[in-house]
Amino acid sequence: MQISSRPTPTAQLDETELDIDTLADIFKALSDPNRLRIVFALLGAEQGQNVGQTAGCCEIDLSVVSRHLSILRRSGILTREKQGKQVIYRVDQTNLPIALRTMADTVESCCQPSAGKPDTNGESTSEARE
Repeated sequence: MQISSRPTPTAQLDETELDIDTLADIFKALSDPNRLRIVFALLGAEQGQNVGQTAGCCEIDLSVVSRHLSILRRSGILTREKQGKQVIYRVDQTNLPIALRTMADTVESCCQPSAGKPDTNGESTSEARE
């Protein structure tokens, strides 16, 4: 996977190339605790949720939940579907995993601990393997 500094022409992410601006938008959207609560609530809702149902996850006004849903949707984390008079929100099962996987893969590929260097527990990596 490659992270580019060029914006992608579509909202759908591609596993082979992820533009840095899209990745920044996703992590910025996830940086708010209430938006994270909303994402976790929607991950637990197989059929998705409308604004009122989603509002149960947070102790904030419905209008603020609606604004958070909009931010999450614009960043590519959520999708929305109109069902009659209701709008149902779901976590985009493509974009979010690609963004998180890309970041994790990039960190792991460039930052693997070398033998003998201390890991996060203070043990050397050769000691941790024994």
